[in-house]
Amino acid sequence: MPYFTSPADGTRLHYADYGPADGPVAVFVNSAYLGTEMWEFQMPALAAEGYRCVSMDRRGHGRSEDVWGGYDLDTLADDLYGLLDHLDLREVTLIGHSMGSVEITRCLTRHGTGRVARVAFVAGIAPGVVRTPANPDGADPAAVLAANELSRRDRAAFFASSADAFFALDRPGNDVSPEYVRYVLGCCLTATARATAAVQALIAEVDVAPELPKLELPVLVVHGTHDTSAALETTGRRAADLLPDATLKVYEDAGHGLYVTHADRLVTDLRAFMTTTD
Repeated sequence: MPYFTSPADGTRLHYADYGPADGPVAVFVNSAYLGTEMWEFQMPALAAEGYRCVSMDRRGHGRSEDVWGGYDLDTLADDLYGLLDHLDLREVTLIGHSMGSVEITRCLTRHGTGRVARVAFVAGIAPGVVRTPANPDGADPAAVLAANELSRRDRAAFFASSADAFFALDRPGNDVSPEYVRYVLGCCLTATARATAAVQALIAEVDVAPELPKLELPVLVVHGTHDTSAALETTGRRAADLLPDATLKVYEDAGHGLYVTHADRLVTDLRAFMTTTD
């Protein structure tokens, strides 16, 4: 299995690299708790069409090394840029789900856009989910901290309690089998307890609103109307308003897990985005 060493602190990080080496490059940045496996409906499909699809397991996630430190946004952004540099990837489309959107944002404001042509936020948490003076309708910080405490006490119960809302299973067309839900819950639990707590602490305070206007490249923002993890109005629509060159696509009835429930539509939109902005 391919690994590289983080330039930040030497952490050993696993990545997947699908498709032809000379194809247009799409780098997928994972949600919190999940590894490269989350993109099973996007990476193989696009790789089969000639795209080079790359994704990295975040430190403490998947098959990457379990470490104590490095969960600040700067280090996570350096890990991502380290992957681009290690593989010498250019003209990249960066595609980030949930927490991946803020890692991408910090990576570009910290390292520049020299290797990146365009970006897609898929159910992104950027600019941030918690209430701030600039985001008065954001999530109550106390409620976020309480949820994090529940996770600390019983991660399995925490993930299971939010599964139906994650996929918006009460909405029409969002058909996800109980077996697949159990599979995703198991994947979440492969993130270490330390990584889970550290990432949750970051999500509870992250705010990249001042950085989004600096991303002067095309950005596709894909968001669901029934996303309870990152509300459309305070994350997806707000990100699109802050970005200089954004296209917002709203998926009716979709939740945070739209990469599963709306997998084919997402592939179609990503393909079109990567093609029309060349």
